Amino acid sequence: MVKKLVSVTKEGLELPEDDEEKKKHEADKERFENLCKVMKDILDKKVEKVTVSTRLVSSPCCIVTSQYGWSANMERIMKAQALRDSSTMGYMAAKKHFEINPDHSIVKSLRDKVEADKNDKSVKDLVVLLFETSLLSSGFSLENPQTHGERIFRMIKLGLGIDEEDAVEPETATTAAKSEDMPPLEAEGDDASRMEEVD
Repeated sequence: MVKKLVSVTKEGLELPEDDEEKKKHEADKERFENLCKVMKDILDKKVEKVTVSTRLVSSPCCIVTSQYGWSANMERIMKAQALRDSSTMGYMAAKKHFEINPDHSIVKSLRDKVEADKNDKSVKDLVVLLFETSLLSSGFSLENPQTHGERIFRMIKLGLGIDEEDAVEPETATTAAKSEDMPPLEAEGDDASRMEEVD
């Protein structure tokens, strides 16, 4: 009997399911249909589609690539090529599918938040943060790590109950005094050049 190998990081993975599991999956698809639509609208062209997953157990979400596109590792290798063909990058780069775990508490809470108010400003941050974290854990690289970092800090502030205005503390008198005591950088540069002359 011939066994066909299938990559678990690509679409089309079919796990054996009994009738009860199939019914549950259909019910989950229906319950999370609105959340999937909202997430797709937020992520727009970053993903091809957002679907309810059957492969996830402990993670809230994951990135799955199309069957014939590049894997995360291949995409990273091709981006690093000096003489890469940009047209090839366009159609061979991984078409990303975002799969969510309907049994995970994060996804359930996010669904409740969207049902209450899909225009809640934290919803967009949460969706993008979930997507970018899934990109990293799936082996992809982020286009803009700085923005990802800022988003994480904003969510940490939100979790700690810090207002955006209170986030940056004003410079204190002691900090200003310390900076005045520091010698200018030019002097250090002059010393370095003098030492080079001696050598």
